[in-house]
Amino acid sequence: MLRIACFLLLMLLAVGYALRKGGGPERALALILLAMLAADQLLHLAFPVGYASLDAGHLVIDLFAAAATMLLALYAHRFWPMLAAVLQCLPLLGHVSRAIDMSMQPAAYLTMQVAASWLLPPLLAIATWRHQKRRQAGANEPGWIGSLRA
Repeated sequence: MLRIACFLLLMLLAVGYALRKGGGPERALALILLAMLAADQLLHLAFPVGYASLDAGHLVIDLFAAAATMLLALYAHRFWPMLAAVLQCLPLLGHVSRAIDMSMQPAAYLTMQVAASWLLPPLLAIATWRHQKRRQAGANEPGWIGSLRA
């Protein structure tokens, strides 16, 4: 339980920082992560958590997150969204592995679903910090491809 509380604290700090100080792409990822957190909480309220079979609820959340971060990576005028998209696609490999091999240990399936998520808060915080440093240096780089605004 402490692990989950630490993760939620890190995530909420990074999301809050990005929403307050980030550019468009940083805010977009923050909103994606908030949507994932909300969907995850609703899922856990409605259904018990179980990793003994394919977890369809988390599969849907992970598909949304992967699609949203891939779109972000395509349209953001930044490099880091590509890393976020990769990190969001890794849990899908866990779901595919579970679908292929139902005898997979539940702990391995759980780890494959959540391990990459721990890298998202630091990535978002660093991306927001770098955006702030560029703004302080007077750079006016666009936030989106084809855009003139940060």
